[in-house]
Amino acid sequence: MKLRRRIALAACCSLALSWYGSGLASAADQSSPTPRVDPGTYRTAVDRATTFLRTKGQAPDGSYAGSSGPGPTAVVTTALLRQGVGVDDPLASKSLKYLEGLRHEDGGIYQPGALYANYETCLAIMCFAEANKDGRYSKLLKTAEAFVKGQQWGTGQPANRADFNYGGAGYGKHKRPDLSNTQFFIEALRSLGDGPEDEAMQKALVFVSRCQNLESEDNTTGFAAKNPDGGFYYTPASGGASMAGQTPEGGLRSYGSMTYAGLKSMIFAGVGPEDPRVKAAFAWVQKHYSVGANPGMGNAGLYYYYHTFAKALDAMKLDLVEDSGGVKHDWRNELAAELLKRQRPDGSWINENPRWLEGEASLVTGYALLALAYCRPAGEKR
Repeated sequence: MKLRRRIALAACCSLALSWYGSGLASAADQSSPTPRVDPGTYRTAVDRATTFLRTKGQAPDGSYAGSSGPGPTAVVTTALLRQGVGVDDPLASKSLKYLEGLRHEDGGIYQPGALYANYETCLAIMCFAEANKDGRYSKLLKTAEAFVKGQQWGTGQPANRADFNYGGAGYGKHKRPDLSNTQFFIEALRSLGDGPEDEAMQKALVFVSRCQNLESEDNTTGFAAKNPDGGFYYTPASGGASMAGQTPEGGLRSYGSMTYAGLKSMIFAGVGPEDPRVKAAFAWVQKHYSVGANPGMGNAGLYYYYHTFAKALDAMKLDLVEDSGGVKHDWRNELAAELLKRQRPDGSWINENPRWLEGEASLVTGYALLALAYCRPAGEKR
């Protein structure tokens, strides 16, 4: 696993050396109109959120929003670990024990009888990988990796490359694949050290490419021709769907969270900056840059958007994003400032739009802490 991780990191470093010119600029070139978030303010916000989760968010069994399955617990615990909470701190260790108790003989980590076994296991993989600095979870991660790879369409399932399901990941075996689940699948594999050379990663790239509104040899689904804007939608499978709806021509509308998910996934799968898919996706980002809303969705899924936005731009090694109007944005500072503005007096975050569980304060606080982990101001130590 260590060798695979070194190979994957080397591939990412080689991509970083060639990331573009059109949206890339050094921080010295831009004086952001957004007030600078200083290290002390940042740390205070993180500490307040951690206190909320410690005193109000976590259930006695170590779970967060446990009635919704183990997914929220995995998200929140990953965020806490990335923000410096130790693996043996009871706040993390109780949650890790709770998740470990959901292991099954097939290697999956999911709630018994769940319809979301693949999704829950992918999130758990990312959590345990973050907690595995000393190798204590290596065996668990190996069997979980085998489980999620077995869930992928085209691997032991009735799908061939011509099928729009091919390479995708859904909530569970034989469930319709979508870009949200597939991005978590790709990120889970990457957290294990699987790089672009991994067969499952390349199969997933086939599906990701078909979720983009860009006609090419990689996407002949027919959807892109009706809305060729370079962004991404939810799924081309089962007749196609976008959470942002359809255009008058019957195209599938692109939206922010899926476009950043698609862009991030392509980078992790080894697609370079000169590839037309990456160029088109980044052009969409430049046209629709926002830290105030999930473009195309408003406040629906806003905090999911924030953490996906941060992960994608961090993967691109960008300090500044130049929007289509020529304005350069210090995205880390702008996102941190926006999140700190939205933090509630008790240290938590919540979305006034409860869609996709974003009315659950613990989960949303986890998303916010994950996003902030990519926005640390200079001089802030985790």
